[in-house]
Amino acid sequence: MPELPEVETTLRGIAPFIKDQKIKQVIIRDHRLRWPIPRHLDKSLSGNTFIDIQRRAKYLLLQTSSGTLIIHLGMSGNLRILPKTEAPIKHDHFEIIFENNKCLRFHDPRRFGCVLWTKTDPMKHKLLSTLGIEPLESLLTGEYLHKHSRNRKIAIKPFLMNSKIVVGVGNIYASEALFLAKIHPLVMANKISLQRYNLLVEKIKNVLHSAIEQGGTTLRDFVSSEGKPGYFQQKLNVYGREGEACVTCKKTIKQIRQGQRSTYYCSKCQK
Repeated sequence: MPELPEVETTLRGIAPFIKDQKIKQVIIRDHRLRWPIPRHLDKSLSGNTFIDIQRRAKYLLLQTSSGTLIIHLGMSGNLRILPKTEAPIKHDHFEIIFENNKCLRFHDPRRFGCVLWTKTDPMKHKLLSTLGIEPLESLLTGEYLHKHSRNRKIAIKPFLMNSKIVVGVGNIYASEALFLAKIHPLVMANKISLQRYNLLVEKIKNVLHSAIEQGGTTLRDFVSSEGKPGYFQQKLNVYGREGEACVTCKKTIKQIRQGQRSTYYCSKCQK
């Protein structure tokens, strides 16, 4: 599943090509995503331009003067900038053609993504209104996590992945940040000190910034807008490395299941 760095990478990849470009046509080949693509999008978008491109959590917000297109990549989706003459392939469900003869094409084999439209403030949309704070902004501090964890009887890893607390710290990066902060993933969130939360926030920001800078994690279904996979996965410390030697102490990396997700950790470094 594309995580925050992949979505941020996608935003940075497509924004220079679509911002301030006049929209000529919208093509919907299959409405059947997680929620049906609105059939009126061609009428709503044609003749418009995207005046701003933003990200909120894992949602891309493409703003026009009359409304905002909300896109989520789901589990397997990607967006690419292509010549409009390039033939669509299977699972190319949606595309926007611009007057410069480029198109923004949405590809989603599993159809868990979404393409929605709102005329009102997108931050008040039901999908976005209850989201927590952004992990790369100054609002995320050790004090914030410490405060919100006091009355929660939940392990630290699922606590970090709760999007109502903080968004975008997905499975891969939660495992990586906990390793760097030397915190065991099964430790209860309300047992962690403010000092350790300060360190954990530092590592969360570091690992996300590193992933974004390197183009996002190479996942099976993710391809950047330029058609090049990222390379951060090759540098992961624990995620996906069950049975391999820890990069720090050489002890074997272990895997457990937490909330139907795989968690990777070093039992010596993360006590």
